[in-house]
This record gives sequence, C-alpha cells and structure tokens, in this order.
Amino acid sequence: MRPTRIRAAVAAAAVILGLGLLAGCNDKASEPFKDAGRSGHDNGTPADLIRMPDGFSNAATKCDHGNRIYIAYHGDSAYAAIAVVAGDPSCT
Repeated sequence: MRPTRIRAAVAAAAVILGLGLLAGCNDKASEPFKDAGRSGHDNGTPADLIRMPDGFSNAATKCDHGNRIYIAYHGDSAYAAIAVVAGDPSCT
C-alpha cells in the first residue's frame, strides 16, 4: 500500500472512532428540560407503558383534555414518534 492510502485509512478510522465516542456521550435522561415553555405538568395520572421486545420501540399513552396521546421511543434515543387521537371516548 502507498503511504497516502495508509494515512487516509488511519484518518478515516480516527474519524469513525471519534464519532463513536461523541455519540456515547448522550445523557438524555438526566439533562434539564430544553423544550418549549410549559404552563404546568400532569404527574397525577401515570402513563400506560407498552414495552416491546429488544430491537423494537417502546410506547407510552396518556389522556390529555379528552385526547389520547401516543409516544413511541427507543431507549434514550433523541427521537420519538408522537400521535394524537382527538376525542378518544376512553378519555373522559
């Protein structure tokens, strides 16, 4: 192999290693709220949790003002899917 190819391979490996280390520094569960302003919170009624087998996203559901809210999440990942069922009859 040429020295330039070796240097390129070493540089690529260093970048991949660096990105992997940075990705491991996510501490989502303990970070303070960084979302939009809020007027309060509802800790009075617990959410129903739906736990799926490993490799699949978990979900939580809760009623809010007559609407059912579903949130799908995968561990401590930064993403989640949100769905709202307006006027759910089970939410009185």
